[in-house]
Amino acid sequence: MIVFGLLVCAVIILCFAYINGQYNEQYWKKRNVPFYSEHKVMGVFWDFAIKRKPVFQNLNKVYKKFRKEPAVGIGSLVTPTLYVIDPTNIQHVVATDFNSFSHRGLDINEGDQLADNILFMNGNRWKLMRQSMSPLFTSSKLKSMYYIIDKSAMDFVEHLRMNKQLLKGNAFDTLCSFCSAAIGAAVFGVSTGSIFDSPFLDMARKSTQPTLLANVKLSIANMSNRLFGLLGLKLFTEYEDFFIGAIKQIIRLRENEKTKRHDFADICVALQNAGNIVDKETGLELKPTDELLAAQAFFFFIAGVEPTAQVLFATLIELGKHPEYLQQVHDEIDETFKKHNNKMDFDIVMNMRLLDMVVNEAMRIHPPIGFLNRLCIKDTILPVGNIKVEKGTRIMMPVYEVQHDEKYFPEPEKFMPERFAPENKHNVLDSTFMPFGKGNRVCVGTRYATLQTKAGLVHLLRNFTVRTVIQGDGPKYVPHPMQVRLVNIDVEFIPRSVPT
Repeated sequence: MIVFGLLVCAVIILCFAYINGQYNEQYWKKRNVPFYSEHKVMGVFWDFAIKRKPVFQNLNKVYKKFRKEPAVGIGSLVTPTLYVIDPTNIQHVVATDFNSFSHRGLDINEGDQLADNILFMNGNRWKLMRQSMSPLFTSSKLKSMYYIIDKSAMDFVEHLRMNKQLLKGNAFDTLCSFCSAAIGAAVFGVSTGSIFDSPFLDMARKSTQPTLLANVKLSIANMSNRLFGLLGLKLFTEYEDFFIGAIKQIIRLRENEKTKRHDFADICVALQNAGNIVDKETGLELKPTDELLAAQAFFFFIAGVEPTAQVLFATLIELGKHPEYLQQVHDEIDETFKKHNNKMDFDIVMNMRLLDMVVNEAMRIHPPIGFLNRLCIKDTILPVGNIKVEKGTRIMMPVYEVQHDEKYFPEPEKFMPERFAPENKHNVLDSTFMPFGKGNRVCVGTRYATLQTKAGLVHLLRNFTVRTVIQGDGPKYVPHPMQVRLVNIDVEFIPRSVPT
């Protein structure tokens, strides 16, 4: 009887898969859009689930096959999914027709408190919260907090000197510790005795670790909001007690302080003292509870640690592989310190020409994320190809692929910082360089991440040179649904004499 029941279930699943696959294919054919038929049901998530292959690499396969098409349909359970390839259409989705594509693509389930942040929020709730958090990352605020980031970078250098075992091996984890210390001190006003002894860092690592369970949840979320909701899946519940408790403590302590630091905790206190956050156009109100504010802090923290560390890591990898550029960066840093009496500030760091070029080119070759997601919330049309997009259609857009397309970046695998020289930047289209996203939903902390990266590089490369260590043939990546992170390449730090 049990065997018969299993056979019936198997037949039902196979029938559903066949019908769903046929539906996906016919849906796009009726709209004169080509369809990626290799995996008609799960699309690019099949090889991710079965072969542990990063999603961006599966999308790369689709991109190369349909490179000349403006968009291509892909399988995604019962949700029509369109992979938008043409840069004009990408720009249309992320900016021009933002009102039709303002949804990030995921609806979190009730009770997933830490996921209720501006990354996953949608509609007017997202708009209200982003407006409330944006002042944290204005130029004036970044200038005022730079000295904290600068001190974190100097402390990091000293820690490397005192712990020489950190100079060889696991450079990415080592860089994560700097990013954790910097964002903890600059944005949240907290610090620990050791940058390597932070429960916040441990939580950030665990919450973004590509475990089997986490990958299954994110795969379902990326394929079907309906199924994600029916299963009642939650993303970060195991970190709620610790993180919400920590943020509550930070806010309560700040309420009793008279000195303003103009950081996240100060914004939280000001929001709570002002009462509900109100959207004057719609009348929507948000109550700035400790839990809601902790969710925003959670996003800022996990977004400020691993993605920023990835940019640092990528830059050091490329400099270690290209000693001619490494020496030029050393020279620029040394000359800048000498010119400004060994002092650094926001304007000095952000105006370092070669450093900016190198960081941008490293992000082009190794973007922190492989693709962008959106959900169509009202019927519309993509201009190139005159493609009708219905409400409820899931949109995926390439980041890694367009940044490695020779049409937009000649010799794309070659490290050429000159692409981002001020006189050449006009050649780089907005919709072909999107390491932190693009449009109205670009990462709110992009400028902070860039500043933290450059501050870290300035002090690291002032005191160390680097050597890139490659293991095996060809790049190998973490099997992650979103991230692009190399696992068979490392960086060694080699002490250098600091010029006087």
